[in-house]
Amino acid sequence: MSTIEKPYTPGTPCWIDLMAKDQQAALDFYKDVFGWGGEPGPKEFGGYAVMDLGGRPVCGIGPAMAPEGAPEPPHVWTTYLASNDADATAAKIKAAKGQVMFEPMDVGNLGRMLIGVDPTGAVFGVWQHKEFFGAVAVNEPGSLVWNECNTRDVPADAAFYEAALGIKVVPMEEMAGYFGLQVDGRVVGGMQDMAANFPAEVPPHWMAWFEVDDTDATVDAAVKRGANVVVPPTDIPPGRMAGIQDPWGAVFCVLKSAQPTP
Repeated sequence: MSTIEKPYTPGTPCWIDLMAKDQQAALDFYKDVFGWGGEPGPKEFGGYAVMDLGGRPVCGIGPAMAPEGAPEPPHVWTTYLASNDADATAAKIKAAKGQVMFEPMDVGNLGRMLIGVDPTGAVFGVWQHKEFFGAVAVNEPGSLVWNECNTRDVPADAAFYEAALGIKVVPMEEMAGYFGLQVDGRVVGGMQDMAANFPAEVPPHWMAWFEVDDTDATVDAAVKRGANVVVPPTDIPPGRMAGIQDPWGAVFCVLKSAQPTP
């Protein structure tokens, strides 16, 4: 069991959420697959559901909403990076050749957020905590274990994330061609060039990885509930992984770690 008890260091992935095309159906699917609790929240927060694992927040699932006349947002998992000042981070994103899709906004007394786009097109969120700092349950079955930026230009994104969020991109010796996202000397996520592992039509993106007790069993459970397998269960240096697409199109990875993640 890994429980986070204090705010995340700026630059660290601190939260993920899904804006679902069918919120209740998504709640049911992910509860079945990962054993989460959680129900639609109050109207003032748009019905956003904070999902939990044993009572500890693990991620969010909200209903897809868009301003009048705007297209419906994509059904994808979004990774949020911690910041002590969302407005200052927004300015740094722009200065570092990124874009701010949604300018900083308050989420009640919980925090302040924005949605950004890196120079290669990968979308991410930024979260400035107030009363809520993010995921409490992490690195255990049913919770977030890894966040990965998949890009088609590692040098460009390495420069961007360091300038905008203070994240250093460093080679990982145990995995050739793979890079760690380092904050205060600690690796908190990964980055890789998409050329060797993704079809040309797949755009740059952030991928959320969930820890599981049994990768093959989790894949079977998801498929029985309407999911598709995009990467079959495979052994990699960190453990046994698989890529799953939920019934509405959101892709996520699952991992049975070869050893516990600190």
